[in-house]
Amino acid sequence: MKFIAAVCLAGSLLLAGCAGTTTPSSSSSSPQTAATAGGTGSKASSSAAPVYPGGTLTPITSSEARSQSVVTLAPPTDMWDRIRRGFKMPNLESDLVRDREQWYASRPDYIQRMTERSNKYIFHIVEELERRNMPTELALLPYIESAFNPQAISSARAAGMWQFMPATGTDFDLKQNIFRDDRRDVLASTRAALDYLQKLYGMFGDWQLALAAYNWGEGSVSRAIAKNQRLGLPTTYSDLSMPAETRLYVPKLQAVKNIVANPQAFNTDLPLIANHPYFQTVTLTRDLDVELAAKLADVRLEDFRALNPAAHKPVLLAAGTPQILLPWDNAAVFQRNFDAYSQGQYASWTAWVVPNTMTVADAAQRSGMSETDLRALNSIPPRMLIKAGSTLIVPRGARVKEDVTALVADSGHLSFQPEIVNRRTTVKAGRNDSVASIAHRYKLKPDSVAEWNDVKLNHSFKRGYSVVVYLPVRAAPQARVGSGAAPAHAAVAVVGKRGGGPVKAVAARGGNIVKTPAGKQQQVVREKRGGTPSKKKR
Repeated sequence: MKFIAAVCLAGSLLLAGCAGTTTPSSSSSSPQTAATAGGTGSKASSSAAPVYPGGTLTPITSSEARSQSVVTLAPPTDMWDRIRRGFKMPNLESDLVRDREQWYASRPDYIQRMTERSNKYIFHIVEELERRNMPTELALLPYIESAFNPQAISSARAAGMWQFMPATGTDFDLKQNIFRDDRRDVLASTRAALDYLQKLYGMFGDWQLALAAYNWGEGSVSRAIAKNQRLGLPTTYSDLSMPAETRLYVPKLQAVKNIVANPQAFNTDLPLIANHPYFQTVTLTRDLDVELAAKLADVRLEDFRALNPAAHKPVLLAAGTPQILLPWDNAAVFQRNFDAYSQGQYASWTAWVVPNTMTVADAAQRSGMSETDLRALNSIPPRMLIKAGSTLIVPRGARVKEDVTALVADSGHLSFQPEIVNRRTTVKAGRNDSVASIAHRYKLKPDSVAEWNDVKLNHSFKRGYSVVVYLPVRAAPQARVGSGAAPAHAAVAVVGKRGGGPVKAVAARGGNIVKTPAGKQQQVVREKRGGTPSKKKR
């Protein structure tokens, strides 16, 4: 009996030891088993294996407790609520902020127009900011830049609601050609603006300095910071020396932020903007007239252009504009009507690459348009020739079945050269001057000089004789002219002479002007009376 009792005791100890040992197989039990062991009686909601603490249990001390953020169960009531929840930038407190608050608050009509215009775009911007974990205050930046007008153009040629300069737009892959300007495009410009802001924040580590650089340029901000560092001064936004526009830039954004955060405090009513996307993207498979696209989508033309502001021609090219934006409920309507359309071509316009340099009249005749319409549609200035390789928008004939290629859609450009005319001019003959010497001097044909002066080819002119010649004159509105007053009875034509200085020739009043094809003659401009003209702002 003692032996049997000893064996039972040893077996009990062995079983107890096995129960207290954890093996790799036992630690990777199935979720269902773990859930049952946990006492839920149902399948676990997670596939993660349970983790059991090792060692002796100790009480949690106050220093080890960590505060967790509270997750709000209720969704944002509207876009303003959603924007407020994502505020992350430090507030700027200054008299300039108070001044801008009063400026906006005293203009309720202006705020109303801006906020109503932003209704189409702000959901997408906030979505992108949240996806990148960026401060949602930045969704208010287009209020400062353009009042949320995607067609806005500044005096410095910045364009779109994010106001990209041409060169900066190119740096951030925004296409700019005769068919489209992606600085105005809602999706492309927003992507580029947030890329740029993220880059600037990475450079300066401060959102206020990043915004200053967005307005003033990163080089300017970097130099201002380096200057303060050399002087031993602080380098915050408020401490840097900067232009007045940049000095007001962040205070403007802070003022708008404060009004959005607490509109009642400023006696302001913000229009309801639903927390719902305004538009959908639709893939464009064929070249399509803008007016037809709006008609197929059952939207007003101005609403279509507001969502697709990058397209500034009457036709959308599928190879260059792969997607269009349509109001949320109209995207399906467009697709259904597009598929059912059977009234002819989708596009009544196409692109034509000019094979050789030609006049606008010749291009109009070859394209089947009037010269006036061709100029207006393609923005061709007066007194210019269309250079070879340029791309024009022209009517699409019924026999044209192919859409515009991707190469033309992406690289289409329009270049000009001044049209040359011949102006009747008289020049004084010098000693031993003849028809041949005058013709050689002004690069003319001797028989033309002889004909204009009704003399023979071998004729020699007396010294001081007024010789009639027709000299080329280029249309050059920005050409730099010489100084010096013209005589009361004449204007001065300044002729660029190869290998030397200008040769002045007197042009008589009422002289005939004869248009000639473009050649290689040097530029000729008429000098303005009264001396050097003032500089014009470019």
